[in-house]
Amino acid sequence: MSTGRLQSGGRDKCRLHIVTWNVATAEPPEDVTSLLQLDVQPPADLYVIGLQEVNATPVRFISDLLAEDAWSHVFMDTLAPRGFVKVTSMRMQGLLLLVFAKQLHLPFIRNIQATYTRTGFFGYWGNKGGVTVRFSFYGHMVCFLNCHLAAHMNYALQRVDEIEYILETQDLDLSDTPHVRDHKAVFWFGDLNFRIADHGLHFLRSSINSGRLNLLWNKDQLTMMKKTEAFLQEFEEGPLNFKPTYKFDRNSETYDTSPPRTWFGFTGKKRKPAWTDRILWRIKPKTFPSEDEDEKASTSSDEGVDEYPLLVTQDKYTSDMSYGASDHKPVIATFSLELKKCFDTPLVHVSPLGVWSADQEALLNYTVQEDFLSSTWDWIGLYKVGFKSAFDYETFVWVREEDLPEINEVIQLHVDKDEIPLLSGHYVLGYYSTNMKSIIGLSADFQILESKRAVMEGLVPENINGLNQ
Repeated sequence: MSTGRLQSGGRDKCRLHIVTWNVATAEPPEDVTSLLQLDVQPPADLYVIGLQEVNATPVRFISDLLAEDAWSHVFMDTLAPRGFVKVTSMRMQGLLLLVFAKQLHLPFIRNIQATYTRTGFFGYWGNKGGVTVRFSFYGHMVCFLNCHLAAHMNYALQRVDEIEYILETQDLDLSDTPHVRDHKAVFWFGDLNFRIADHGLHFLRSSINSGRLNLLWNKDQLTMMKKTEAFLQEFEEGPLNFKPTYKFDRNSETYDTSPPRTWFGFTGKKRKPAWTDRILWRIKPKTFPSEDEDEKASTSSDEGVDEYPLLVTQDKYTSDMSYGASDHKPVIATFSLELKKCFDTPLVHVSPLGVWSADQEALLNYTVQEDFLSSTWDWIGLYKVGFKSAFDYETFVWVREEDLPEINEVIQLHVDKDEIPLLSGHYVLGYYSTNMKSIIGLSADFQILESKRAVMEGLVPENINGLNQ
């Protein structure tokens, strides 16, 4: 089966699929196949989904904290059967950021961290702001930033101030990547709320209907701001060859036809179409180390990264007009990430021993293959093939009590038979690192045999010999 990874001159090419969508408090659609372009070949390796205005009423938000929200469920349920696992997520009121990866990449996604910044109501309210997830992908530090910036035509400068504040103040732990722009690649997306200035409603709609979108580009506020703001010039964006994604009548492809409404004596106008929903990216500029820095390079956690920089190519930038639950249309961008792997061996090797069934105690081995910051809270989970996240395990065992195993020392652990599934199925074992917040070792698929107890408890019918073998 194709993994979506292509070899290119000794480097690997991985495919990234990003979605941004202001869902305007709507419930998720039943089918997100088109949004994820699951039938496109070769398939993606990473999915990153940024949503804005997820329903965040107090009762709903509290329930979402206790269990996965409805939007996370629909994406997990769609992607898990295709071998994608949720790596992490970050939620700040209505802002939600989800990251999924093909299962084979999990041991090479490390140092996951998520954070957020409020910009609503002078920084005290999270209806506006940014949520960030960053991690090391085969040794290359990448960062994803989902934003919802200030609304309305006249607040372009405030939007610029907000994103600059987010970029400069978000504090991330690692010493070599303490801020967003320190990462090798940054992907910035969301409802950025930039509008199309000067043009009247009739001209906008006429240009859109006739397909002359180029007549609107030079009045797009983000494009205009990039000419004067140096930090914005660091970000690249593909051409806006799709219709403005705001504002639509719900469940239609018709721009706003709502009648003018009056608030406190002021009559509002119809919202003009605009490219509010955007996806941009930035590659960290090449730096040349000093002699002192050269001497330290061999001890760097990013050794080899500067020699083989991460290359990003945008393959597609478009919107999907088929979704009508919101007054925004979702925007999709796909990228090829060309990189030289800094490592291709998991930190931990995990494997089952012997036959596994609920009729007897099971055994597994794990071996630490490279030194890392282990924890007494690390554990090995038993996952059914098609699992949704690191916490979607059938059972788990703690890896150690106090003594840290030596490198290449084989450690054997026992799994109580009462914790093993009764029915047969295909499973994997995964070593979860609490400090790295990720699965850093996965076994090959293996089968758990059907237990005799399953027949005795009436979970499966008896065969002609009285018991299933």
